[in-house]
Amino acid sequence: MTIKEEQDAIIEEFSLYPDWMEKYEYIIQLGKELPLIDPSFKTDDNLIRGCQSKVWLHTGLRDGRLWFTADSDALITKGLVSMVVRIMTGHTPQEIVSSEVYFIDAIGLSSHLSQTRSNGLLAMLKQIKAYALAYVVKSQAS
Repeated sequence: MTIKEEQDAIIEEFSLYPDWMEKYEYIIQLGKELPLIDPSFKTDDNLIRGCQSKVWLHTGLRDGRLWFTADSDALITKGLVSMVVRIMTGHTPQEIVSSEVYFIDAIGLSSHLSQTRSNGLLAMLKQIKAYALAYVVKSQAS
């Protein structure tokens, strides 16, 4: 699926839950389903700055596409990072750099997250775009 299709799928999934308690439970469930990150990637270099809880994000390039693994020490944050990883993983660096992220507003996260969680979510997205941009620049220099 494209980045847009992944976001649309998440928006549709969230529309199944009528209230925010159920949506938070779903976010926590997504975090529990996040594939485990290799413990060797839980380093200071992979910590996302700007998150109140600890979030580790690792990326690698395979067949011209970026693959992300992540983890967090907080359940809701882990669910948030699982959505970001789901949307962005498996796409080319250029697709990621060019993508518009709209699912956050569409499902109402921006108005239902604390300021610190909202800042953390934006920091995750910013880091993913920074990784992608670095790969774009590197490929243009080659």
